[in-house]
Amino acid sequence: ESAASCERAWKKAGLKPGIQIWRIVNFKVTSWPEEDYGKFFDGDSYIVLNTYKKEDSDALLYDVHFWIGKYSTQDEYATAAYKTVELDTYLDDAPVQHREVQGHESNLFKTYFNTVTYMHGGAESGFRRVKPEQYQPRLFHFHGDKRGVMVKEIPRMEKYIDDTDVYILDLGLHIYQYNGQGSNKDERVRALQYVNSLRAERSGKAVKTTVLDQVAGGTGVFFRHLDQTESEDFESEENMESIDVSEHEQLYRLSDADGSLKFSLEKEGPVGLKDFDGNDVFIFDTKQELFVWVGNHTTHEERKNALIYAHNYLKKTSHPLIPVSCLNEGAENKSFSMALTA
Repeated sequence: ESAASCERAWKKAGLKPGIQIWRIVNFKVTSWPEEDYGKFFDGDSYIVLNTYKKEDSDALLYDVHFWIGKYSTQDEYATAAYKTVELDTYLDDAPVQHREVQGHESNLFKTYFNTVTYMHGGAESGFRRVKPEQYQPRLFHFHGDKRGVMVKEIPRMEKYIDDTDVYILDLGLHIYQYNGQGSNKDERVRALQYVNSLRAERSGKAVKTTVLDQVAGGTGVFFRHLDQTESEDFESEENMESIDVSEHEQLYRLSDADGSLKFSLEKEGPVGLKDFDGNDVFIFDTKQELFVWVGNHTTHEERKNALIYAHNYLKKTSHPLIPVSCLNEGAENKSFSMALTA
C-alpha cells in the first residue's frame, strides 16, 4: 500500500471511465500517449486500465491488464506484473486483473482498440515522432476477418508476402498499401483506415499514399523496397503452441493454512462453483483460459502471490500463453461462469 501511494503514475488512474495505458521503461511506469493507444512494441511490457460504469450504477469498475510483448525480458514483465498488483491495491482491490500475451490476447482486451498493432522494437525505439524523411521503413501485415484484423510489423522481405492478405509499406513520406488477390474486404478496409491514421499523425507533411492491387499489376515498386536481410534482428515466426483440448480441466489450490504457501492439485475434470473455498486462492485451468479465483477470506500472502503462481504454473504447460484473469469471490465474470459445470 505504501509503494502504491508513492507511485506518481497512479495519481490520475481510474478517476473516470476510459482507457489508460502505461509502458514499463527501465523498471519504471511511464505514460503511453493516447494517440498511440492500440500500438505495442513487441520488446516491451505494458499496463492497460479500463475504467467503466454499469448502466444502473455510478460506481466505477475496473479491468487492469498487463501485456507482455514477444521479446519483453523477464525483468520487464515481472515489473509489469508487480505494478499491476500495486495498481490493484491503489484502487482498493476493486479491479479484475488480467495477463495478456502478444498474439494471444483475450477478447475483452481486443474490444478496447479499433486495431491492435505490434511494432518491432522496445523502449528505445521510436516510430512516430521523427521527421518522415528520416523514418525507418516498416512493413505491416494485416490478417483477419469481420471478427477482427490484427496488425503486425514483419521483416521487409518478399518471402513474407502472402497473396491472401494486405500489407502496408511505410516509408515515411510515401505509404504503399498492397492488396493481395485473396485478401478480404475487412483487411483492405482496416488497412486503408490505418493509412489514414498515419497521414493524420504526420499532419502538415507531404505524405503520398498509393494503393496497389495484386490483380491489377504494377506492384514492382512495392517489392523493390523489400530489401531487408535475414541478419537483422527479427526472429523467425514461432508456431502457435498446440493445446490438447481433450485434456481435462484442472483446479489447483494455493493456501498458507499450514504456515507456508502450498500449491496443490485439487480436482481434475468438470469444475463447479461448489469446488471453491473462500479461505484460499484457486487456479482454474480450462486449457483455453486460466482463472485465478481469490476467496474473500484469503490471507495477504495468498492474494499477493496468486498471479505469480499462475504465471509460473503456465510456463510448465503446453499452453503457456493463454489469457489469465484474476477474479475476486462474488465478482466473477461471464467467461468464468460459462467455464463452470452447473
